[in-house]
Amino acid sequence: MKFPKNLTSKLEIRMQNNALRKLSLPNKLFDFSSNDYIGFSKNKDIFEQTHQYLIDTNCIQNGATGSRLISGNHKVYQETENFIANFHQSESALIFNSGYDANVGFFSSVPQKGDLILYDELCHASIRDGIQLSNAKSYKFKHNDFEDLEKLTERFQTELTEVYIVTETVFSMDGDCPNMEELVAVSNKYNCYLVVDEAHSLGVFGDNGEGLVQMLGLQDRVFARIMTFGKGLGCHGAAIVGSQQLKDYLVNFSRSFIYTTGLSPHSVATILVGYEHLETEKTTIEKLRENIVHFNQLKGLLGLKPMFVRSKSAIQSAIIPGNQNVKSIASQLQEKGFDVKAILSPTVPEGQERLRFCLHSYNSKEEISEVLALLSTFVFLEKY
Repeated sequence: MKFPKNLTSKLEIRMQNNALRKLSLPNKLFDFSSNDYIGFSKNKDIFEQTHQYLIDTNCIQNGATGSRLISGNHKVYQETENFIANFHQSESALIFNSGYDANVGFFSSVPQKGDLILYDELCHASIRDGIQLSNAKSYKFKHNDFEDLEKLTERFQTELTEVYIVTETVFSMDGDCPNMEELVAVSNKYNCYLVVDEAHSLGVFGDNGEGLVQMLGLQDRVFARIMTFGKGLGCHGAAIVGSQQLKDYLVNFSRSFIYTTGLSPHSVATILVGYEHLETEKTTIEKLRENIVHFNQLKGLLGLKPMFVRSKSAIQSAIIPGNQNVKSIASQLQEKGFDVKAILSPTVPEGQERLRFCLHSYNSKEEISEVLALLSTFVFLEKY
């Protein structure tokens, strides 16, 4: 079948750069690649309790599809959103079908013409895509550089209506965290609205996995938090957590909420049961934290620390420049039974290609020790 020449050319360039993305099936290797940080996606109790909840509340008979404003709403949404709001110590929560939908829906509708969006240069593609759909002006600031942020704020503040500052509590490719107390201070100083994506923080930080903002007691200083469930909660969907006025506004003006089929009762019930388990899974969350500490200690002992981005989260990235180089080492680790993925350019900037290790509560210390020992061996062989 005929295919556009310019699209063919783009695919050929990807192949020439050894950067062509391909889909792969699940495997039985030791998991160091998924975002299922505390194992909720494979939790039998969550599966069974979700099914029982649907039976007890008669939600199985109320599964009409459609936008939530037409026929896709059901009572489990209200119960789940109320639970999420209480869990995150907020006035309200609004569920979206995915983190991507939540970010696009927020940034395309909330900042208005005449407003300013200042976002960290390493913010996720979903945030950037939402900003591109906005009528507000936008500028990126250097990664976690709040002096640069202040300069931009001072430069534009007098000529704009509202200023939105955007960051993530855990950056998905580097795994590092911003100094949230300092960022809140900057936001307050210039009377800005702070928006924080906590996709990779939920289930990881806080006694109950509530996220970094709450762990630091800053929830009342943040205008909106985007909580994504496809990582720590192990299921589909996301929620924007904030004031009741923000929820009312999004229901009326967020196109990715209005013009899409709502999640099924089963999907929403899984979110609810997942959140309930966060309150009882302290041992699991603590096991994840122990693994993060063990990983960080071991990479120091093995002399690997200089190649890793500094991180205290479940995401640990070893910089190995060059698509071919990083793919080669990833393949060697996979051959030894460890599912570690290579992140290639252009997903990350050229020269910043990396191995991305995702740690989980169910990884054993022996698995962590072995995969880092292998990495040390393979990196040494590549150099010499």
